[in-house]
Amino acid sequence: MLGLEYFSFEAKWSPVFLAFMLLVTAGYFLLTGPLSSMFQGSKPVSAGRKVLFVSGMLAMYMAHGGPVDLLGHTMFSFHMVSMALSYLMATPLLILGIPVWMWRAIERKNPFKKLGFLTRPILASVVFNGLFSFYHIPVIHDFVMLNFTVHRIYYVILFISSFTMWWAIIQPIPEKDKSSGLLKMGYIFLNMVLLTPACALIIFAPEPLYATYSDPNTWAKAMGYCVPGDTSYLLEQFGGPAFFGYLAPEIDQRVGGITMKFFQEIIFASMLAYVFFHWYKRENKEDDPIPTEPPTSKLNQA
Repeated sequence: MLGLEYFSFEAKWSPVFLAFMLLVTAGYFLLTGPLSSMFQGSKPVSAGRKVLFVSGMLAMYMAHGGPVDLLGHTMFSFHMVSMALSYLMATPLLILGIPVWMWRAIERKNPFKKLGFLTRPILASVVFNGLFSFYHIPVIHDFVMLNFTVHRIYYVILFISSFTMWWAIIQPIPEKDKSSGLLKMGYIFLNMVLLTPACALIIFAPEPLYATYSDPNTWAKAMGYCVPGDTSYLLEQFGGPAFFGYLAPEIDQRVGGITMKFFQEIIFASMLAYVFFHWYKRENKEDDPIPTEPPTSKLNQA
């Protein structure tokens, strides 16, 4: 399916990265379970929160180690699915999946407190969307895809910037949450707007922008990130990325831009609903009248 049958188990499933992700997940369950007493104020973690964390880890694995990662090197549309999974879906799921008492412990021992200004909403939004847009400038994208050390470093930086962007929206530590619901909703709209130019550039480009997905030689070199060993045989066996693509390169590129925009709209719309619900709930709680006399006193008087 989609050419996956032509690649080895190692290329499709990245067993080393899978083992790392399973190890991190096992550590999470140990720290939130048998070892939770190590943390001040620890409480049992709900099944829902655990599901959020595991879903975040699964999304991150699929984006950077599973078949989606491999397909993202043969089709631009899958590359955009990978980006959406890792930076728009996995990050908020992981933040929400970690319990508040663990975040408080991390906050107390955080050696990077002086860098807290990076989580300021507007700055975090500009940095993440700027890095994302910069990465998709054709010459930059092809350079990153062909230089594997730079590739890994850039993806880590993108993850950190997406974390600071989502942290400003979610802010899982209640006493640190100083922004009103209206401000957060405005911030979400800002993120939706800032990513639009990059998506528009990709969607409305009249020709393929990225050599990684249109030039066979560049594609074969870029495949070295997923396929171990010499990748020159890929040219002899398949001829280029067109062998795997069921869409012409320019159509695949447009589908990729639309896919990213679609994912962004759905995820941020869901986050708008989440923020509005919690803002509405908090506002109504603050507006509830405080009874001057307990109900039991009135019953006793009667």
